[in-house]
Amino acid sequence: MSTKRFSRPAFTLVELLVVIAIIGVLVGLLLPAVQAAREAARRMSCSNNFKQIGLAIHNYHSAYKQLPVHGAGTRVVGNQGNGTPATSNNGLRLSFLVGITPFIEQQAIWEQISNPLDLDGDPLTTGDVYNAMGPTPWTAQYTPWLTDLPTFRCPSDPGVGLPSLGRTNYAACIGDGIWYNSIGGYQWRSGAWADWNNATHEEERALHTRAACRGFFVTRQAMKFRDILDGLSNTIAAGEIATDLGDRSIKTQHMNNPGGGSVLRDNPTHCRTASPGIDPARPQFWDGGVVEVASGQPGAGQLAKTVDRRGYRWADARPLFGCVTTILPPNTELCLTSNDGSDGTLAPSSQHQGGCHVLMGDGAVKFVTDSIEAGSSTNGTVHLNGGGGQAPGAMSPYGLWGALGTRAAKETIEEDF
Repeated sequence: MSTKRFSRPAFTLVELLVVIAIIGVLVGLLLPAVQAAREAARRMSCSNNFKQIGLAIHNYHSAYKQLPVHGAGTRVVGNQGNGTPATSNNGLRLSFLVGITPFIEQQAIWEQISNPLDLDGDPLTTGDVYNAMGPTPWTAQYTPWLTDLPTFRCPSDPGVGLPSLGRTNYAACIGDGIWYNSIGGYQWRSGAWADWNNATHEEERALHTRAACRGFFVTRQAMKFRDILDGLSNTIAAGEIATDLGDRSIKTQHMNNPGGGSVLRDNPTHCRTASPGIDPARPQFWDGGVVEVASGQPGAGQLAKTVDRRGYRWADARPLFGCVTTILPPNTELCLTSNDGSDGTLAPSSQHQGGCHVLMGDGAVKFVTDSIEAGSSTNGTVHLNGGGGQAPGAMSPYGLWGALGTRAAKETIEEDF
């Protein structure tokens, strides 16, 4: 009886290794492309969110014949705003995002905000009801301020959860100035600050505001499209901001300017020269030697406490949380004259590569690169008592970037960006 042997075709070890190597190379080549495609999709989604905000601003203006006020809300004489139910008021600290919630299909949360809100469902006589328009925007017990609204979030930004409240990646543009931008058109202080409410100080503040607050939005002041004399398509209405990730990033954690307010006004890069300051080995982060305070107001040259970070409160109009300026180019350091409610350089920022989105007054969304022409960053900002390039009515000291942030400085925008 004969036995036949059958040979079966098979891969040799060398052939198998070659195939594995080829697959590895292909994966290595395709993975960056897949990641780039995903980021492109996230960036497009971010742009679409911003377009929705722009459309909401226009619809708001059509309905009320003015822009949503940045720095709106309630005020009670004798206190600066509190989070206590029954006596709650927000001290005119609500961002323009609060006003547009009904226009971005968030009617339910607007109803909660615009009416008294009882969180525990007890009868309204128990004294635990928040007044209409809510308490101060850092009140963690107030549900609307805790809510993350998808339209206000950029998909490229990974920031989530505590210690922030509801986050936002979009903030109002207040122009190319520092002086008086945190106060704007109305002084909410009272009590110990009652002298601010006398006629002399009211007039002085109005003069300072007209001279230095040159943006699309002016804090606590009703603005209209007719105020944008440079044209809606030439003026930035809002800018993108990255939210803080707890990594000492210079674009999401601010330094208290070691030189004081007027020094920063006359040299917006003053925090850049602080020692310790920016980490020379990692220029997108603060040096480890810079002290970070755990609570309270940071001292000169110190970083803010954990809860006072960029993008942490969508409902808060104060500069750190709700404003951008066109002084320093995108993704540069945050430097405030004092705490989160003070004036400062508030560059827009993002997690996109090379720049960030801005919303123009006409509703168009554009991507601005970090290298946009921005004049000399050491130039002083325009203010009431400034001279030369800092005098009221002067063209922006910050080139094309600054010109895009001013509403009525008569600059001619010829460059594409």
